[in-house]
Amino acid sequence: MRGGAAREVGTIPMQVDLRVHDDVALGEIELYAEVLTAVAASAGPLSQSELDTALGLSRPCGCAASPS
Repeated sequence: MRGGAAREVGTIPMQVDLRVHDDVALGEIELYAEVLTAVAASAGPLSQSELDTALGLSRPCGCAASPS
């Protein structure tokens, strides 16, 4: 490898912004934290309705989730 190429490669880390934000990943982490909080506050496994509430889901008709 030539000396100039080595210098060029060596400067790349200084040009990369390591504070890049991934809004999708951050949103998923936030949802996961909400579910973990609901689980920690629950005496047992979450029902479908409790899980939906933790995830911020609501049914427009107000009806219960159909059993799977």
